Amino acid sequence: MRARRTLVTTAGLIGAAALLLAGCAEDPAEPSAGGSAAADGKAKTTLTVGVFGAFGLQEAGLYDEYMAQNPGVRIEQTSIERNENYYPQLLTHLGTGSGLSDIQAVEVNNIAEITATQADKLVDLGKAPGVDKAAYLPWKWAQGTASAAKGGATVGLGTDIGPQGICYRKDLFEAAGLPTDRAAVGALWAGDWNKYLEAGKAYKAKAGEGKAFVDSASGVMAAVTGGSAQRFYDDQGKVVYKSNPAVRGAFDLAASFATEGLSAKLQQFTPAWDQGFANGSFATVSCPAWMLGYIQDKAGPAGKDKWDVAQAPKPSNWGGSFLVVPKAGRHAEEAAKLAAWLTAPAQQAKLFEKRGSFPSASAAYGLPSVSGAKHEYFGGAPIGEIFAKAAQGVPVAAVGPKDLVIAQNLADIGMLQVDQKGRSPQEGWEAAVKAIDNALAQ
Repeated sequence: MRARRTLVTTAGLIGAAALLLAGCAEDPAEPSAGGSAAADGKAKTTLTVGVFGAFGLQEAGLYDEYMAQNPGVRIEQTSIERNENYYPQLLTHLGTGSGLSDIQAVEVNNIAEITATQADKLVDLGKAPGVDKAAYLPWKWAQGTASAAKGGATVGLGTDIGPQGICYRKDLFEAAGLPTDRAAVGALWAGDWNKYLEAGKAYKAKAGEGKAFVDSASGVMAAVTGGSAQRFYDDQGKVVYKSNPAVRGAFDLAASFATEGLSAKLQQFTPAWDQGFANGSFATVSCPAWMLGYIQDKAGPAGKDKWDVAQAPKPSNWGGSFLVVPKAGRHAEEAAKLAAWLTAPAQQAKLFEKRGSFPSASAAYGLPSVSGAKHEYFGGAPIGEIFAKAAQGVPVAAVGPKDLVIAQNLADIGMLQVDQKGRSPQEGWEAAVKAIDNALAQ
């Protein structure tokens, strides 16, 4: 469930295909201690922003734009290469109230822990000047908001999200006698993930043995659970993944792709998976908006116009991040204004246009750079339209502090055994439950 960011083509413009994963940033540089003077001779207010990886705000030129509009402000960013290293440091600094940037980024898999345990140390950005709750997707707003028991403050403003579609190989579909037009492809499984399984069976029947329909069973499971109204936690913060029929149903459905011989049995974000995009190892993959650039990078020029993207069976999300403002920061009030501006619909649209980060502000979806966005590598697919539709259909769902632990063990311990080792779905489920319960008990 790692958040990743990539470049895409938007509004008919062909962008660079460079991959911008969360682990691609250079080593952070400490901001200079010295100040600088504004045009009126007064010292500038220096606002610091702490992020992980190639977060995109600086790369998209948003800091420069804000400083041009606010000559009394200077913005300096530090980046730690990986969130796995960044987040523990953030928790330590919040605990001590020192060493914090004026604005800090938070990955979606960590936001529940932040709202549950750190809300009292963060500014209520829901009350920041210029912030309009109605401009944001309800489920994204809810993720950044603490429970009523914790004060109910909205401490995190969403930057981006990962609404999902289904990316597919048109040439492989054609060879198997399936439709290739994206509307007709989406109609094959519209409204039901079980129809996606049936489409896979139809593909195999004509493509033959050894022709995989999906990249991995785990990818299917993540896509299905990403659209569930209740997943691993309930609204009271109780772990319910074992008793939640939606989770077990997603596990069993995904396992069917393995047991029916429809999976390429690849583990995502491995060299073999990367190579699979180029050599046609699978016909479809559940893909959030940020994965389009990943596919373009891995499939290379030869994949242009072979890959396309259709609507997923049901709306689902994978990925996204937030900005928070620590109360202990040196310039909390000014930082709140900057955070509000960076996450406003207009800026989110610019970030999407330049970096491919899909907006979490639904008010951005009507802007031309989003509504008219197309991806030339994927046959001119109207990605703004496809992913906006998916984003608006994602239900509000509780996100728990150990969501990532549960998801990773369901995938890497449970489903991988079914997919790669031929274990039964029940054996895979039991192995995952044992690993998860052990992890949660620590």
